[in-house]
Amino acid sequence: MVTEPVRRVPADESSHRLVRDMVLDRSSPVPLYFQVAQHLEAAILDGRLQPGTRFDNEVLVAEQLGLSRPTMRRAMQYLVDKGVLVRRRGIGTRVVQPKVRRPLGLSSLYEDLAASGQHPSTQVLSLSVEPASAVVAQALALPVETPVTVVVRLRSAADQPIARMANYLPHTVLTGIGDGLTESALEAYGLYQLIRGLGIQLHAADQTIGARSATAEEGRLLGERRGAALLTMQRTAYDDHGRAVEYGSHIYAASRYSFELSMLAG
Repeated sequence: MVTEPVRRVPADESSHRLVRDMVLDRSSPVPLYFQVAQHLEAAILDGRLQPGTRFDNEVLVAEQLGLSRPTMRRAMQYLVDKGVLVRRRGIGTRVVQPKVRRPLGLSSLYEDLAASGQHPSTQVLSLSVEPASAVVAQALALPVETPVTVVVRLRSAADQPIARMANYLPHTVLTGIGDGLTESALEAYGLYQLIRGLGIQLHAADQTIGARSATAEEGRLLGERRGAALLTMQRTAYDDHGRAVEYGSHIYAASRYSFELSMLAG
């Protein structure tokens, strides 16, 4: 049986021109894949690359930029995961219409509560070093079972428990912190305040918000009945070099907490 070859759709001139003019800093500590992704995302968001714009395949783009194919594939996959590019067999990679952007401030719950005058308090439930599970390892781009520091806290406001927070930090983030990550420090400050105190600039985050019912233990901890509504949040925070520096898995008592989103009209 004779099969027809997959038709190769030529790339658009705007993507050719952008790739041709792209300047990468190979001496920078920022990974090359992240530099490429930032250039392309900026061009998509400011309209230089319109929805429907097609790119050459990754091999050709990698050759044009003098990059390895895995580096180029990682840059494109980063943008596919963010929802600004899409891959289709026979069509290739192209720009899609950006989704509605819902900016959430990259701040900790402690900072949000303090800024609103709600006098947060924190109880450290555990502070330990544990092997990274598959979920944590994937979020932090680490091998499974790599030792990570695990912080589990109960956050309250006005003497009412609001959230149980589990945060995972790779040891590279804690270099230079010495004995600063103590229970007393975690009770007095937000985790992001301590991270910024290391000179780490938090730049972006991937965040997923959901909902489920409380277990009996979760209900007891948060002062809710079993089966009460909980809000859930998983967040991976990145620094300005594109490194994953923290992964958090939090649950919130929905009766006392909600997420507020600001939408921008486009």
